[in-house]
Amino acid sequence: MVSLETGEPAVKKKIRVVQYGVGPIGASIARLMRQKASLEIVGAIDKDPAKVGRDLGEVVGAVGVKDAPWGVAISADSDAVFEKPVDAVVHSTSSYLTSVMDQLLACLASGCCIVSTCEELAYPWRKHPELSAKLDAAAKEEGVALVGTGVNPGFVMDKLVLTLSAVAQRVDSAKALRVVDASKRRLPLQKKIGAGMSPEEFRAQVAAGVIKHHGLPESIAMVADGLGFTLDDISETIEPVIAAEKVTTEFLEVAAGQVAGVHQIARGTFRGNTKVYMELKMYVGAKEPADTIELTGEPNLSLVIPGGTHGDVATAAVVVNAIPQILAAQSGLRTGRDLPLSFLSPGELP
Repeated sequence: MVSLETGEPAVKKKIRVVQYGVGPIGASIARLMRQKASLEIVGAIDKDPAKVGRDLGEVVGAVGVKDAPWGVAISADSDAVFEKPVDAVVHSTSSYLTSVMDQLLACLASGCCIVSTCEELAYPWRKHPELSAKLDAAAKEEGVALVGTGVNPGFVMDKLVLTLSAVAQRVDSAKALRVVDASKRRLPLQKKIGAGMSPEEFRAQVAAGVIKHHGLPESIAMVADGLGFTLDDISETIEPVIAAEKVTTEFLEVAAGQVAGVHQIARGTFRGNTKVYMELKMYVGAKEPADTIELTGEPNLSLVIPGGTHGDVATAAVVVNAIPQILAAQSGLRTGRDLPLSFLSPGELP
């Protein structure tokens, strides 16, 4: 590309990114960002004393990342990190919107766009209307945008459903089924789904709000709005999957009779009829994992991804690929529905 003003080759600037949260998902995202020529990691934030002051490249377990250290020190002081020019923040600290509001508002106040893995931020208006309005107003005031995204919510059970609907003349109802073998996933996720618990302990933790996969109600709302469905209720059930035989993962062992994971069903209904149905079976040792989408209408459509979409790998990809898109987006609180599908190649400078 040539500059129209000087006639010289235009210099494309790298996107300056801060990684906020350096847990397993944040580490995976940071490693992927490092592979993109168009991105420059200029800061990292985490409150864990064991990580503060250390080099980001070393903390993320840079297996195969031969250039570590990266020269990016992890800081617990977000204000200090935002003293330098930053274009976008990749935020990955919590599933709960109430827990991350101060973090998000601080990023927006610094004039940064945000791509967050907070599941409740993926489509928050129904559950958190006041917080959604506050974030939207703050982003618009700064002229920036933010989005909550990932693999689920963010892609498989919502964005992909809506993408498939593009070839339908009419959609009467939508269904998404996701079967995930959690034995191939990170330890925090295996714990989050209750692997290794007794059924009694599992149910107590569900009642306490500790055990569940977050995001199904958000995906229901996104799909319903995208397809023009009116819903008068979104409901969700959570039950344990009981191991029929011993299952051993890299991190833990589940005996027969113990909980292997979760079985969640969410329904979006209108006048007693199910318009959007989503079912998630996420447990260690799952047989025949797959992602399945079915649309009933004209015509009936079905899409199956054998083996399913690897959550950790895909989450990092969805987040990193969204960075240029959120910078180009209209200011305010955006969703996966608003951003075009994209792929940020290793050598591409958008």
